[in-house]
Amino acid sequence: TDLMRRMERDAIIIRGLELPVRLGVPEAERAGWQTVRADVELEMQPRFDAMRDELAETLDYQAVADGIRELAAARPRKLLETLAAEIIGSLLRHPGVASAAVELRKRILPGVDHVAVRMKRGRS
Repeated sequence: TDLMRRMERDAIIIRGLELPVRLGVPEAERAGWQTVRADVELEMQPRFDAMRDELAETLDYQAVADGIRELAAARPRKLLETLAAEIIGSLLRHPGVASAAVELRKRILPGVDHVAVRMKRGRS
């Protein structure tokens, strides 16, 4: 069944990716650079055991990380949610990615470790 195939998908995971961003609702906050941390999970099709140990069958982790960093630094944004949606869109354009999830964490509130947004989408 379709549900069983989805449950069998293998994933590439990148944790704690540091993203330089200009982000925040107040203009003064967007004026300076800050660091947001990202966790990314990419469910892959085909499964790892079908990749024949060939790099061309999977993703270049460095290229994925660099692409996310470039996207995050490209322009100022008000909302963490906007950045999450843009990252998901870029990840779903990679061949072989069946679904993508991203969690973004930002230290902004006093007395709080971080605030976070999480988003997951599959190919339509």
